[in-house]
Order: sequence, then structure tokens, then C-alpha cells
Amino acid sequence: MPVRDLVFRVENIPARGNKMRATHFTEYSGGNALNAAVAIARLGGRVLMSGPMAHAGEKAAEQIFEDLDREGIDGSAMVRMPGLVTPISNIMIDTTGERTIVTYRDPKMWDVTLPDTDELLKDCEAILTENRCGFVRDLCFEAKRRGIPVVLDADRAMPLDEPLLQASTHIVFSAEALHATTGTDDDIAALRRIAALTPAFVGVTNGAGGMTWLEAGQARHMAAFPIAAVDTLGAGDVFHGAFTLAIAEGRSIEAAMRFSAAAAALKCTRHGGAFGSPQRIEVEAFLAKSATPHFA
Repeated sequence: MPVRDLVFRVENIPARGNKMRATHFTEYSGGNALNAAVAIARLGGRVLMSGPMAHAGEKAAEQIFEDLDREGIDGSAMVRMPGLVTPISNIMIDTTGERTIVTYRDPKMWDVTLPDTDELLKDCEAILTENRCGFVRDLCFEAKRRGIPVVLDADRAMPLDEPLLQASTHIVFSAEALHATTGTDDDIAALRRIAALTPAFVGVTNGAGGMTWLEAGQARHMAAFPIAAVDTLGAGDVFHGAFTLAIAEGRSIEAAMRFSAAAAALKCTRHGGAFGSPQRIEVEAFLAKSATPHFA
């Protein structure tokens, strides 16, 4: 579900009831799926996006289509929703690179009917979807039945009986969403609770704290690459996009984690949301000169 991002750079996030001048302002196309799509395309993947869009002719929607086209992303499977407007996010990024976001999405966006399943899955080697988008459930179950990897970006709390837990082959949570979903702040205990509900691979990203996942029932951890962050907007989405591409390419989980962490780290060193995503040659050069993060 693409979003129009209004991005303000500020010295500090203002306290409730206060006013503050921004040092910079930029407007981007964004949203979890679009950000991940940009990352995949820049890393050499072929991307088809599907989901709801604002009505034909709406200015923000047309700008999003232009951005998709410029990045080489196929937007032909996006579905126009008559009378609805593009979701919008107000984003403040402070001098540490941390961001605070308020987003509006019309609830009717979730009433979308996706295009034909056979068309969407033709030549498909992996699916990446958001856990807020219940309209993808049937597609994901069918993809899994056909042996196509289904990666779930779990960045919102969800009920423990959410069908997407069963429809996915790989689930990567944000730490906040994992804790809220399971009711525990312990990453490993939380992952084990999710693993008891689904046969899918389960992992969690924790920003500078690195990545944790379960492998044959055992907890594994990989430290994040040390970088000087200036903009974390879209970093999690870049990670999910790179991870999905790595899974589609048949990489091991450990190799997929390292590749994805490198792509996300490079993005954090640049402003521009997902449009600060690196090219594949940059990720490979970064990995070649960087020490392998600590695995445990």
C-alpha cells in the first residue's frame, strides 16, 4: 500500500504542544512495500507490485507511478480505488537519524480485490507482504502451496491466530511488533512463542541491536554493521526487501541476514528514505571490506 511521505528534518522531536522549525523538508513516495520494492530493484531483482492505490488522476498517486517507473518497478498490478486518496505520512527525523511517524490510511483501502492469482504468481520466485494487509491472505496461501517463499514483514502487532502466520514461510518482525504481539520484551522467548504457532522461519530486527532468529530451535544472533546513521527511514523495509531477494536467490539464512543487514546499514548513512537504498555493487563492496558481524 504505497504512501506519500512528508519528511521534516529537525534538531529534536518536539515535546507535546510545542512548535519547532524544520531544517529541511522533502516529499517522497514511500510505504513498507514500495520502499522494499525500491531496495529489491536496486539490488538487481525484478519487482511486480500489487495493492490498492488512490483514484485515477490523483496527483500523489501519479507521482508514485512515476517513481515506480523510474526505479524499474512494474506497477501494472496496482488496483485503483475510486474516490479514495493516497495514504499520507508525516515524518520527523532528528539529528541521530531516528524517525517519528504519523500515518493516515482510508480504512476503505483494505477493501481492495487483487488481480488474478495466476497472473500475480506467474514467474514469481518470492512474495513479500505486510502483516497489516489481510487482502493478501489467499494469494499467500496459494503461493506457499506452489512452493513459492512468502516473506512476511511483521511491523505491526497482530493477533496470535492471524492466518498470515500460517501462510508465510519466513516471518521477520520488528522488535516493537514482536513484543506487542507476544506480550514479552524478551526477543528469544517471543520468537519461541511465535514458532510454536507456525512452521515458518521466524526472526526479529532490532536496529543497531542487530538481528535474532531461531534455527533448528536454537537462538542465533548477528550484530549490526557499525555505521554513523543519518536517516533510518525505510531501513527496515530495505532489510525486508534484501532478505526476500536473498531467499529468492537461494541463499542460506546466515548469508541472507548478512546481505540484508549490509543493505540496510548503507541506507541509514544516506537521507532520502528508500531512495537512499544502495545498488548491489555497493553492497557487495561494503561486504568485501567489512568484517563479518559477530554471530552467536
